Amino acid sequence: MFKIILQAFNSHRLVLASIALVLGGCSAPIADIDGERIQRADSEPGAWLSHGRTYDEQRYSLLNQINADNVEDLGLAWYYDTGTNRGLEASPIVVDGMMFATGSWSVVFALDARTGGEIWRYDPEVDPAKGKDACCDVVNRGVAAWRGKIYVGALDGRLIALDAATGSEIWSVQTTDPDKAYTITGAPRVVKGRVIIGNGGAEYGVRGYVSAYDAETGKLDWRFYTVPGDPSEPFEQPILERAAETWSDDGEYWKAGGGGTVWDSMAYDPEADLLYIGVGNGSPWSREERSPGGGDNWFLSSIVALRPDTGEYVWHYQTTPGDNWDYTATQHIILTDITLDGSPRKVLMQAPKNGFFYVIDRLSGELISAGKYEPKVNWATHIDMETGRPVENPDAQYTEDDAKLIYPAPYGAHNWQPMAYSPDTNLVYIPTMEIPFAYKRDSKTEYHRFNWNLGIDVATQIIDAPQTPEVKKATRALVRGSVLAWDPVQQREVWRIAQDHAWNGGLLATAGNLIFQGSGGYFSAHRADTGQKLWNFFAQTGIIAPPVTYELDGQQYVTVLAGYGGAFALASGVELPVSEHHKLGRVLTFRLGASEELPGVTAEMVAIPEPPDSRGGKDLIDSGSLLYHRHCSVCHGANAVGGGVLGDLRTMDAKTHELFQDIVFKGVYAAKGMVSFAPVMSEPDVEAVHAYIIYRARQDYEILKGEQQQ
Repeated sequence: MFKIILQAFNSHRLVLASIALVLGGCSAPIADIDGERIQRADSEPGAWLSHGRTYDEQRYSLLNQINADNVEDLGLAWYYDTGTNRGLEASPIVVDGMMFATGSWSVVFALDARTGGEIWRYDPEVDPAKGKDACCDVVNRGVAAWRGKIYVGALDGRLIALDAATGSEIWSVQTTDPDKAYTITGAPRVVKGRVIIGNGGAEYGVRGYVSAYDAETGKLDWRFYTVPGDPSEPFEQPILERAAETWSDDGEYWKAGGGGTVWDSMAYDPEADLLYIGVGNGSPWSREERSPGGGDNWFLSSIVALRPDTGEYVWHYQTTPGDNWDYTATQHIILTDITLDGSPRKVLMQAPKNGFFYVIDRLSGELISAGKYEPKVNWATHIDMETGRPVENPDAQYTEDDAKLIYPAPYGAHNWQPMAYSPDTNLVYIPTMEIPFAYKRDSKTEYHRFNWNLGIDVATQIIDAPQTPEVKKATRALVRGSVLAWDPVQQREVWRIAQDHAWNGGLLATAGNLIFQGSGGYFSAHRADTGQKLWNFFAQTGIIAPPVTYELDGQQYVTVLAGYGGAFALASGVELPVSEHHKLGRVLTFRLGASEELPGVTAEMVAIPEPPDSRGGKDLIDSGSLLYHRHCSVCHGANAVGGGVLGDLRTMDAKTHELFQDIVFKGVYAAKGMVSFAPVMSEPDVEAVHAYIIYRARQDYEILKGEQQQ
């Protein structure tokens, strides 16, 4: 007990309420959550007990103290500095007066939900070199709570159980092969005493699966593989024998893993006793490279229903058979009951990457309806309701000789950022994206842990244009986002809020006729029925995480994690406006009448120092461009334009230029996460990359210099 109090006193933002909170834990376990309590979540709307608040993952709260009539009086109640400068994507769990959330690198922190005072902090001490295996930033989407324990999936593949009161580690299991490029960024779910966790890594050539571990002991209970393995070996589960018939052996897909990772969405129906998981893309992306003989490639890009006690397969629906574009079905799954043609139906709803909104009978897996929620989607014309299959557009079929501009991009028309459903308006609110991508097959893909194993020619994405104001404006016109209010019964758009930022945040709906969302550097509230903006708060940094809401002592609070990052921020090559470059990871919490203020910030310009003299001719620079986009752009941005998360390589100082060969080839910064690329690049290759970066830096340096002289 003394140790618990000491931990509280050592917190850098201790308040007396934190001490009382922890002392109160002596009489009742902290976070004493079980399945029955989650199923009764509506009876205690002041808590946020699981990832989507309830097992159905609607992200709707019955709280209405903050509503459309008074939300303009919302103010900052408290903030907590996470001490991180990478993407924050977590949904906090709020229960028994405590808030549990995660930051980048899988760090877990417990806060006093009234004040933001830190109670404990747990760092799993992930090796920084593991960041190389994380396709889409070193993010984490949150924890699960169950019977006094907090569970987190660490980036390096561990599943860890912590004491909810103290943060001390109870058990830890390695859920993945540490010698392969698996990662975990998704939040665990706990169903019937089993902690359910998936993983990521399809781009680096792994085989997907989802696992269930005993919540008390950490013992593996069952594992469901989402793609078949080596056909010469026995199948791990009976359904994989049928799945194998939908893959062609001539591609030897299993040597590259096959993909199909379960890296995010899950939902659970206690009445039907069905666990629903979303399955990701293939490895490689190109189906001609992955499965040359054709086939639908079960269970890529699918929603799969399993029995949570055993992992037994029940049914699946494949949103994108034979996926060819990285159109994952790992996006948010929502369960609800709606009336269709005068009859009640138990349905599952999803807006996956491919741009179609699906309403599916969650008991049988039957497709009920599907509509195109992003108008520019051109890879398919519609979903054939007799077969349940997309009707692919022949003009969108790319080859090795013919690149095609296709909507949506691999970022999707909707990505991991959660949507929300309001039973008051009967609308689904979706953070959508409008981004094109030039697809072209590459049959020369070399499968390696240091490569993105795509089967896609990265050269089609290279636009070595100086970042003039005109180019930036044109880029923003092509790359946009919106909040879409979608009627799932009529499969139609009701209203849409256009945004300048494609990579906008997850959503929360409340009984106060409100939706909350972060986008760019702002956190906003809109009317749920019309979309009218009612309130706005400048957060000083980008927001992509979904908000949650809770109530304590008669006061309703709204919380969101603010910290820009993720796949688009790292790889897109789209700069943020100056005011949104601040790398300030925070938890922001609001209530009516509060007036806390964030510390002032100084505008952070993208300052490009004068680069060294150009190195080499056009051939060397062109070679460096190809190498850069194959190996470096996924973290440092297309066309050497950083997105405001990791270092923008155009801004390297003289010392970094001098050490470039040592950094990239010898790995002298490996302890910082910048590992050696010697396994895939020679010293001359590194010189070519350096020449390309200098070339791009000099282009944009001259533009900025000219603007400053005007």
